[in-house]
Amino acid sequence: MSVWVVRTSFSFLNTHCHLLRPIATPTHQLVAMSLAPTDEEVKQVARRVVRFLGAHGFTTYLFGGAACRLYGNTRTPNDVDLVVLTSIHTTEALKLLISRSDPSTFYLRPSKKVGETYKILYARLSPTLFYSRRSCKVDILIPGIINIPSVPPTLIHTMSELPVMPIIPLLLLKLQGWEDHRTSSRSDMRQKQYVDIRDIEQLLRIAVERGANLADDLGWLPQEFVSTGRARLARFLETLRPAHATRWAEIGFEVNEEIL
Repeated sequence: MSVWVVRTSFSFLNTHCHLLRPIATPTHQLVAMSLAPTDEEVKQVARRVVRFLGAHGFTTYLFGGAACRLYGNTRTPNDVDLVVLTSIHTTEALKLLISRSDPSTFYLRPSKKVGETYKILYARLSPTLFYSRRSCKVDILIPGIINIPSVPPTLIHTMSELPVMPIIPLLLLKLQGWEDHRTSSRSDMRQKQYVDIRDIEQLLRIAVERGANLADDLGWLPQEFVSTGRARLARFLETLRPAHATRWAEIGFEVNEEIL
């Protein structure tokens, strides 16, 4: 009798297993998720670098995806983008300093670009089910590189114990990234423009909710940075998001009245 029950149970399972199968994430997605740093891991890496540089007298602030996430964007960043306020140290010297501070965590890897001599800084992460070796890239930059403005220390925001660039210049840098990706000759880079668009849309909504305004930053932002950003915004609105013109106007940007 017991054997009959067991056979019937297996027969039922074979016939109706689709009803019992849990909803699961595809394996390739699980692998990708386990390889990429988590939101908390990105914050932990950023805090470690910020604390180390702060102990050596450097003022720093985040920009890029990590900064957007701290303001409230939903996308988990893939790396840490950190600006160091210095005029006497190169980015390569700073990366070397960080890597030597904790070799068990930080390491440098040569760039894969042909002819380039710079190195890329990484932080080791804890292993997961699919990957024993995981890392988080840490981009160290100084003002002037890719038009990053030098933020006065008193205007740097603190969120989750991390220094963050003000939201208006962050938006303008995101617009710059969108245009650079959109006009790139590489197809993989052009694909990134859609991530930029989502980041910009979310960050714009947050800027409006926070009552941010361009006028509050005009006193310290370089004039060329602002004028280039305005021209780039006009192209963004005309080609992609004319419906968002009102929101940009709310945070102090002049927009074409024909698209309002």
